[in-house]
Amino acid sequence: MGAVSSLLSTMAMSMATEAGKRGWESLGALARRMAGREVPAPVGADARGELAAVLADGAARDPEYARALGVLFRTAPARASATAVPRQLPTTARFFTDRRQPLKQLDKEAGRKADGLPRVAVVYGPGGIGTSAVPVHWGSRNAHRFADGQLYLDLRGGAAGGLDAPAVLRHFLRKLGVADADVPPAAEDRIDLYRTLVADRRLLVVLDHARSAAQVGPLLTSAPGVFTIVVARRPLTGLDAVPVPVGPLSAKDARTLLGNLTGLRWRGDDEAVLQDVLDRCGGSPYALRTAATSLGLPQDPAPDGADGATPPVREPAAADPDPVRAAADDAYRALPADAARLHRLLALRPWPAIGPAQAAVTAEITETEAERLLGELVARGLLETRDGVRHHQRPLVRQHAEALAAQEDRPAGCSAAVARVVTWALRLAVPADRAALPQRWHLGPLYDLLPQGPYADDRAALAALDRELPTLVAAVLAGEEYGDHHSVWQLCEALWAVQLKAGRHEEVLPALRAGVRAAGALAPEGDTSAAAEVSGAQVRVRARMHTQLALALTELGAEHFAEAEEELRQAARASQLAGHRLGQATAVETLGLLRLRQWRYAEALDLFEEADAVLVTLPEGGEGSGSVPRARALLRRHRGRALRGLGRCDEATRWLEQALEFFRVEDAYNTARTLTDLAETRNEAGHPREALAHFEEAAGLLDEGGAEFHLIRLRELREAVERDAE
Repeated sequence: MGAVSSLLSTMAMSMATEAGKRGWESLGALARRMAGREVPAPVGADARGELAAVLADGAARDPEYARALGVLFRTAPARASATAVPRQLPTTARFFTDRRQPLKQLDKEAGRKADGLPRVAVVYGPGGIGTSAVPVHWGSRNAHRFADGQLYLDLRGGAAGGLDAPAVLRHFLRKLGVADADVPPAAEDRIDLYRTLVADRRLLVVLDHARSAAQVGPLLTSAPGVFTIVVARRPLTGLDAVPVPVGPLSAKDARTLLGNLTGLRWRGDDEAVLQDVLDRCGGSPYALRTAATSLGLPQDPAPDGADGATPPVREPAAADPDPVRAAADDAYRALPADAARLHRLLALRPWPAIGPAQAAVTAEITETEAERLLGELVARGLLETRDGVRHHQRPLVRQHAEALAAQEDRPAGCSAAVARVVTWALRLAVPADRAALPQRWHLGPLYDLLPQGPYADDRAALAALDRELPTLVAAVLAGEEYGDHHSVWQLCEALWAVQLKAGRHEEVLPALRAGVRAAGALAPEGDTSAAAEVSGAQVRVRARMHTQLALALTELGAEHFAEAEEELRQAARASQLAGHRLGQATAVETLGLLRLRQWRYAEALDLFEEADAVLVTLPEGGEGSGSVPRARALLRRHRGRALRGLGRCDEATRWLEQALEFFRVEDAYNTARTLTDLAETRNEAGHPREALAHFEEAAGLLDEGGAEFHLIRLRELREAVERDAE
């Protein structure tokens, strides 16, 4: 029972890969044979335990079932292991002053005797007071305590305003050395894997800029060697953690920090100036560092031809009790006009990462100018950077600049700046998506209008999408806020490849929900618009957005299946209303694939037949007819998979052979997938030697295509069949 339960858990965690999905279907077919009835796919640990009892009992009763279960044991993917030692802490501040009490509290929590309770501290204080610097400095000073690594993540880095726990777990698992393909799709399984991998590690985990206990709770562990430090603006209600408050620097330490930063030694004549600066900074390290940039430091001359090198005369700011805003205002008023304008316009949205290309579009300048101005803003403390290329604004600094933009750039100028970034994002994403997944059909007009992108192959295009994904998602949300529904849905459609091939389902989910809302605004249900042609096109868009959201929900695990099903039903209805048969068939087919995931094989078969019946009504030469042969071949393969699950192996073989005949002509990858299906089906039907021939051919095709993970499982299946054949 224990071994079978462990097998089920491992197989559930492997569902992010094609091979994992295939193994899950094989498990469902075996469970149905053993039970003599349809067995629902288990959801959660309790249901997996009940199924383990069924499988163990069947194996004890029947040697054939025992052999089949043995094949699953031998071919199941190995549980992911942590192979890396991450060192993710940012560089600590060169001049770090005071903080003796917070450091002492962290020492105490890290060094206490292990008693089964999580080692957790929450470091909190107002913005700009140095809460992030405390754990970074402490971690750097205590690196010897954590031989197995240091994990760090800024939780405000998400496009939707903050990263949720599943996205953080994906990031941490990858940094621990878990391959993308081995990251479980379901949040529950990610938590389980993360806690398992760190159970015996000595590890520091820093969760910066946390918003709530719910955001960080799933990331906590009772492992004795793991110390988790949460950084927040205030204590988090519901989080059991040692409170570590961080307050303003004392006058003495503030003076020391300012002296260290400027290299100045203050004389009596300068005391009044110094005291004014100290009073205005209020003990805030951020404010002191920002003030230091204008105290006794030489000013870099402007490059030849640069505009606005001399700061314009601006009205002095009213006294601000918040030292961060006061410091930001001081730094802003010392900026040249062009840098000040860029600073204001970048603040119109909480962009997760700002690079030269985006900055250039925002301010309508060249990338060379943008790089120079970004450097100016970094030097003045108005932008932060960790890699020297991508930047972000502190929340309070951004709010200050956003208010200035409303005054100086007017609503029309602000809207235009955001619109330029959304357009830039769309023109970046469409060519990359087209290059990453060239075979698929699309609705967005830019796919036919924009030139090819600068990508050597589909992998390079996919990498570009993945790298810019947070900004692309942020652009979708910006477009929605500004009412640009057309750009929103087109950007969402251009995220298909990074969603389908890179598995970034959590990251794209906020954008896809916005896409459904945007499409609904363009074509509300029950729309009786007289402009039938326009309305029909917009209804197609609505269907497309429902389907794309459903795909992400399906891949995120069983807790999202009900919502995915509803999205697919809406997609099918909308496509039928618009007369878009290809879209209707796609929605019905995708619902059938969801049924395969749930081990509801009879319903899946009915849905695949329904989708095929829709496709055969599409007239030759009509819109989308060029995609029909491939779509029908895929449905033949899916029928074979459903019939195999029902134990009807002879019928399954016939459908799979028909699909194989089509794919052999032009699609090596789907040829290999279909050969693998056929091999497993023939083996279950009692023909292991025929199965071996199919396995051999499939392995050769996958070896050429570099599908390593799929190939590993294929080789294991082949070896299992060879043993049975002997």
